[in-house]
This record gives sequence, C-alpha cells and structure tokens, in this order.
Amino acid sequence: MKTVAVVLYPDFLLLDMAGPVEVFSIANRYLAAGQHYRIITVSAVEQRVRASNGITVHSDYLLDEAPTHNDLVLVPGGPGAYTGLHSELLPWLNAAAEQSRRYGSICTGAFILGHAGLLDGHQVTTHWHYTERLTQAFPKASVGTDQIYVHDRKLISSGGVTAGIDLALSIVAEDHGRSVALDVAKVLLVIMTRQGGQAQFSPLVASMAAQDTAMARVQTFMLDHLEEALSVERLAGLAAMSTRHFSRVFAREAGMTPMEFLQNARIDRARKLLESSDLPLKTVAWRSGFGSVRHMRFLFGERLGLSPTQYRQQFG
Repeated sequence: MKTVAVVLYPDFLLLDMAGPVEVFSIANRYLAAGQHYRIITVSAVEQRVRASNGITVHSDYLLDEAPTHNDLVLVPGGPGAYTGLHSELLPWLNAAAEQSRRYGSICTGAFILGHAGLLDGHQVTTHWHYTERLTQAFPKASVGTDQIYVHDRKLISSGGVTAGIDLALSIVAEDHGRSVALDVAKVLLVIMTRQGGQAQFSPLVASMAAQDTAMARVQTFMLDHLEEALSVERLAGLAAMSTRHFSRVFAREAGMTPMEFLQNARIDRARKLLESSDLPLKTVAWRSGFGSVRHMRFLFGERLGLSPTQYRQQFG
C-alpha cells in the first residue's frame, strides 16, 4: 500500500487537494487491495483547516503525529501558499521529503516547498501566472514556464489547479501502468495527455510598461497595427532610435525581442478571435497579421502545441 500525505494549511485551494486525491481514490477501484493508495491529510496547528473557498476540512494528523515515511508528500496551492511562510510546516516537510519516496506540489504549493529549501537545484513548475514570482523568490530553482507538470528526481510539481489531476494521473501511470491511469481518466472524463502546455492558457505577451516611455508607445502601436507589416526598422523609426539601439533597449525592457513581442501579440489576437467568434480561419489570420492560415497554423503548433482548429474546439 502506498501512502499519499496531503499537507493542509489555511487558505489552501480545495480543488488542488481534491483533484489529485480523487485520481488516487478512483485508481484504487482498479488495483488489488495490497496496491491501494492510502490517502492521509496533515496539518500544522489545528485539525480543522479552512480552504480558500470557506469549506473546512478536518485533517487526519497534526504534524507531531504524522508519519514522515510516505510514498508521496503533496502540498496543494492556494492563496495561503504565497502570502505566508508557514514556518511551522518546514521542519516536518524537510524530514518527510528526505524519508519519502517522492514529494511535490500542486500550483502555488511550490512556494511552501521553496521556503523549506526543497526546490533548490531542481526543475519545477507552477501556475503560469506565478512562474516569474517563483523564479525571483527561489533563484536556485529552475522554473519551467510552460509545462503542465514536471518530474525531477524525487520532486514532482504541476501547473495550476486542474494540472494537479494530470500530475496524479502521471504518477498512477508510473506506479501501475498506463492502462490503469487511462481507466481513471475515463471515469473523470479527462484526457491522459493534454496537447500543448500552459501556454495554451497564459497570455504570451509580457505586460507593457505603465509609464509613458518610447518602448511603451511602440508596444501600443504594435498592438494597434498587428495586421500591418511591422519591421524592426519601422518600429525603430517610431522610437527615433537606430535599429540596433532600439532592438537592445526593447529586449531589455520587454524581456523579448521586438519580433518575438509581435509574434506573441499576433498569437494572442488570433486566440481571442478563435475563442469569441466563428470567423473563418482565413479572416482570423488576416486580422491577426499572419498573412496566411498556413503561417498561423505553423506558429500555433510551434508555440501552443495545437492547431487553430484544435484551439477553437477546446476553448471556443
């Protein structure tokens, strides 16, 4: 029997806990009794722990009683994960991470592992909205920006919310084979392997500078004229800079080259049109500045792992 210990703390996200737990629970239907997952919950100070949606969960163990030898220790995300240090959890987490076969996080639960020093030297991911914040908080970790989930030695981590289900399915597949994991996925009405990564859901264009700078004005112009031919030379002229100097300043302020910004902005425009309209793909491509459906299809596949048609089917 494999014990899965889920760590609870005030303001955790209930779905981050419930999604993976249901995967392991349903997997038990297809496993012999000796192969079952035993699911326990652990909390620090009180056994009654209120989730961020207001629902209270009664944990099985307080830290001083909780077993540190487990098959998997899992920390869900939630507002409480990145608004507090949870110092009372850290000694137990360190012991459990060392003594358990695997440990990991769902979504922003990675911040709690980071405060315990358990991300250092590892590849990790979190919800796309928090990847930059996680990178800045824990520079010794290698933070992935697009993966749905990541396995790196003993550490496992996933993107936001429902990605925890994908992560748990991958664990079941690793433990008991793809067939069992597929049976669980069918019960939950989810797919075993998503096409593409978190970029499907996240905006690809970096936030524009709030102040009235030359680069901010150029970025605004680009977003307003996506259907036009926009060369670096033309954009540099708008900023009254040489092409070389403009490219260097733009990359420093935006975190990407002018052409990367333009490409991402065009993909985002196309995504919005695919989500909100029934326009033909040719019209979507023209309004987004791609020039052809073929070019749009190529870039969607390269950046999102989906064709425009698949994207519309999933999100339209």
